[in-house]
Amino acid sequence: MTRSGATTPGGRRRTVVVGAAAIETARRGHPWIWQRAVLRGAEGAAPGEDVRVVGEDGAILGHGLCDPGSAIAIRLWTHGDVAITRSVFAERVARAFALRARWLDAETDAYRLLHGEGDRAPGFVVDRYGDAAVLRPDGAAASARIDDVVAALAPELERIGVASLVLRERDAREGPRALLGELPPERVTVREHGVPFVVDLLRGQKTGAFLDQRDNRRRVGELARGRRVLNLFSYAGGFSLRAALGGAAHVTSVDVAASAHAAAEVSFRAAGIDPRAHEFVTADVFAFLDAAKKRGQRWDVVVSDPPSFAPNEKAVPRALTAYRTLHRACADVLEDGGIFCAASCSSHVDARAFAATLDDAALGRGDLRVLETRGAPCDHPTLAAFPEGRYLKFFVLA
Repeated sequence: MTRSGATTPGGRRRTVVVGAAAIETARRGHPWIWQRAVLRGAEGAAPGEDVRVVGEDGAILGHGLCDPGSAIAIRLWTHGDVAITRSVFAERVARAFALRARWLDAETDAYRLLHGEGDRAPGFVVDRYGDAAVLRPDGAAASARIDDVVAALAPELERIGVASLVLRERDAREGPRALLGELPPERVTVREHGVPFVVDLLRGQKTGAFLDQRDNRRRVGELARGRRVLNLFSYAGGFSLRAALGGAAHVTSVDVAASAHAAAEVSFRAAGIDPRAHEFVTADVFAFLDAAKKRGQRWDVVVSDPPSFAPNEKAVPRALTAYRTLHRACADVLEDGGIFCAASCSSHVDARAFAATLDDAALGRGDLRVLETRGAPCDHPTLAAFPEGRYLKFFVLA
């Protein structure tokens, strides 16, 4: 049930006092107030409660949704004494949809409609897959305000021809459920810059697919013509399909999950590519690379897009070691004059730290240069003061 307009038992809106450092960061536009920055006032707050955030001098910073059980205690939505009403939800959703209408091409019907903090709607992600959309709340506060965001989404989704909205929560035991319309089929075919691919909406990773790599997949297709391509951690084969369509001489896809390859082969066929002309290897990537090096195998293009190695700050040192090990192994099977595309999706590993896993010492060779540094596409906007939003790094070396 929504907690829109929630107040304290005495009828007043709860006021939370935060430290000076948090005030300064928030005024620059960072939407998170960490639990350690809260001085007083949050005791007894319910998840999703609209709280007024003030400094020690009583000056009002804004309003946010409280999440007392999380390290991120408050996600700010407004500045000044502006309550988080349904009209605020409606305004943020409408602005997000309008941005996509202006920036996305008509040949793409799989993209992010609402990008949480980047669209100044912290805690809520909505992805479109043709005539279906998937909502994924982040944290207990967002889950408590689902009614509000659905009320804002309903007219906008209808306007663009999306008939169903599916809820996929991180830890939901009952599985996906329909919030608007009916549950879509388990698999749907969508288009990315005109290229069809198949998505498992109900069981796939995240909301079904990794839409943030869309433009990077297209770039790999441009680089692949006439070349032998190795796609590591290939999942549903997005980079592989783009490489094949781009005219790659041969594509080898490596993933530990055989089911991912089955999904990739369906997408290949949907795009008019015979998957039998390419290779799908079910194996641990590190073991595969070790064996390939021993066999003397090499590829002209190597794409590495692993899952996050750093789910939290404590994991960063271990993650950087893993990236160095992986990148060295990739460099060992990259042809002289080849192209290496290395990605990281961890917000805890910034671009500078990631680049250090791709230097000459890390790769064990001195012939590669960084030609391009890329990130997520325009439907994944970020805030200048929110570096966590620039989580995706995609380096092209040659």
